[in-house]
Amino acid sequence: MNPSAPDLNSEQGRADYRRELRQVGLPFRWGGLALIVIAALWVVAVRDGRVGLGQDSLVIAYGILALGWAMVIAAVFMRTRHHRQRMSEMDGGRI
Repeated sequence: MNPSAPDLNSEQGRADYRRELRQVGLPFRWGGLALIVIAALWVVAVRDGRVGLGQDSLVIAYGILALGWAMVIAAVFMRTRHHRQRMSEMDGGRI
């Protein structure tokens, strides 16, 4: 994170700020996406009877799915909070 306010008046400044925003919450986004995919594959495999797991294991899969979505939503909130803080630096703290 840059200590100074982002320069949004130039094309390079906007590109740098977009790059900065993409890095906020990145582990949460990727981790959440991984959990969502794993849980979805688990649900499909159990439903089709491809693994030796019973229907009871679906509760665990749905729990993992919920955790994955919670992580993705948390990353969105982190990014929004970061953006709000950076924009308040531009306005001198008026927001």
